[in-house]
Amino acid sequence: LAERYWDDEHLAHGYDFVYSPHIGKASLWETSGHLGFYAENMYSPIDIEGQQYFLKPMNCPFHLHIYKSSLRSYRDLPMRYAEKGTVYRYERSGVLHGLMRVRGFTQDDAHHFCRPDQMPEEIDFVLSFSLNILRAFGFNKIKAYLSTMPEKSVGEPEQWHAAEQALEASLKRANMPYEIDPGGGAFYGPKIDLKVSDALDREWQLSTIQFDFNEPERFDLTYIGEDGQPHRPYMIHRALLGSMERFFGILIEHYAGAFPVWLSPVQAVIIPIADRHVEYAAEVLKKLKDAGLRAELDERAERMNAKIRDAQNKKIPYMLVVGDKEAETGQVALRLRGGENPGAMPLEEFLARARDEIEKKI
Repeated sequence: LAERYWDDEHLAHGYDFVYSPHIGKASLWETSGHLGFYAENMYSPIDIEGQQYFLKPMNCPFHLHIYKSSLRSYRDLPMRYAEKGTVYRYERSGVLHGLMRVRGFTQDDAHHFCRPDQMPEEIDFVLSFSLNILRAFGFNKIKAYLSTMPEKSVGEPEQWHAAEQALEASLKRANMPYEIDPGGGAFYGPKIDLKVSDALDREWQLSTIQFDFNEPERFDLTYIGEDGQPHRPYMIHRALLGSMERFFGILIEHYAGAFPVWLSPVQAVIIPIADRHVEYAAEVLKKLKDAGLRAELDERAERMNAKIRDAQNKKIPYMLVVGDKEAETGQVALRLRGGENPGAMPLEEFLARARDEIEKKI
């Protein structure tokens, strides 16, 4: 469900989905700088027919090659590539922790390629897009950190300073409070880190927006400008939810399993009071599914109160109890997992309520 929403939002905002290999030749990682600056986080090479290959720790070199696969015009930019790509990073055994810290994980990566004159607007777009997605998942306490040039880095200090200023200006335009994280940037450029606080007030690092002036140079990326000459594009790396596995772990703990309706695996359960009400309950189930709701019918030979209690324990948002009155009038008696009891209402009224809560992501 979270991934489907992620897909829909990216397609609606001009991203193209791409897919990249799990391994790459040593020469690829030498060009990108990973073997020089990130090797301690990579796994040992694999020998294939006398050539060294590495499990990818990041998706970006492949996205750079996708960009290079065709001649690009200034009219083509900006270009936005997105991928839910599995990457592999050598984490020491002492820091591994369930879904939160793993050695192979799916990163919701994106790379933006744009002209220098488009860079401010593109950074603003990425920042706004990231904030909107995080808020849709219910994270409203978000802090920004501007991470600057680390000790091990590529590029000239003047480039770093200009890039840091560009990111800082975007934060100011968004009226986003931020702190400076000295030396916290990636080896190829500074970044904005977005950290969220969950329901227990724990802070988690999620989104990263990284300015990169080095990789386009290293991979010799160009576009043809209005003057008919080749020019160097700028590049933005962006991970929005970060590790998908880790994000799901954070999401589960944030909601304690009681997901908002739009995210709940089962959104409604129909509970017939007696066996004679099962036929009507099945009709209700069909109408709910036809309307796009994820619903189930509890036909077990249990008492109604036991079924309601089980549904509450499973944190199902809606319980629709049906008996003689509901079957005769085409209604459902709505109960909520928090114990609230709105009572009987026409089925269409319930469907309108459910659609509204799903659409608004209440």
